Amino acid sequence: MGDLRDLYQEVILDHGRRPRNVGNIAPPCSHADGYNPLCGDKLTLYLRIEDDTVSDVKFEGAGCAIFTASCSLLTEALIGKSIEEANELCRRFVAMSTTPVEEECDTEGLGKLGVFAGVREFPARVKCATLAWHTFENAVRGSGESAQTE
Repeated sequence: MGDLRDLYQEVILDHGRRPRNVGNIAPPCSHADGYNPLCGDKLTLYLRIEDDTVSDVKFEGAGCAIFTASCSLLTEALIGKSIEEANELCRRFVAMSTTPVEEECDTEGLGKLGVFAGVREFPARVKCATLAWHTFENAVRGSGESAQTE
């Protein structure tokens, strides 16, 4: 468990300090806002979709290191995926992050995203990790709703 904890900390710190794909897309195909009132995390997620494929994802926002790392890793993971693949990855990420800590969670095929399984040990931080993923789902649906963790 120590190796996984070390990897978790390394990935979170790297993406928290140097997030990837920060900025906006002008004009985006879609965008959505997200807010976590418990931690103060806020973001706007911008999408460009071409031929049913996520061709670009960027975010603007501010929040804790877990939130920022999750936003950064989301952008890296979803670019180049079909909408169907991206939605499935979102579903799997949220399911992994919200599996009770005493149960085995499925991280197979999630690559670096699997380190977020460690966030389950800190229930208040699960919302920080999943906010960007819920915001992506709203952006794809074009619902215009703000994703909230409460």
